[in-house]
Amino acid sequence: MQIDVTGHHVDVTEPMRAYVDEKFQRLERHFDHVTDVHVVLSVEKLRHTAEATIQISGGKLFADNTEENMYAAIDGLTDKLDRQIKKHKEKITDHHRSEGAETKKQAL
Repeated sequence: MQIDVTGHHVDVTEPMRAYVDEKFQRLERHFDHVTDVHVVLSVEKLRHTAEATIQISGGKLFADNTEENMYAAIDGLTDKLDRQIKKHKEKITDHHRSEGAETKKQAL
């Protein structure tokens, strides 16, 4: 997974970059097919905004979050993306009954 972190009106420090990497590793636990992540951290007065675009197999996901603290904004962002990835994973899963269940039914 390639993570690109940029800042808009804010200098992205090494601890911030490490925090983003740590949080986005959690997303990769749920879905292995994440290829590219672009994170934009921005500050406007007291509004700290974190937004991300994720490239996954089958499309793109986007989320953003605004808080008074940058680290809280990153936490909220990863929570939103986590829910979206779980929903995407559920959509691509085949929910049809397998043939093994049908053969059990016929045997009864």
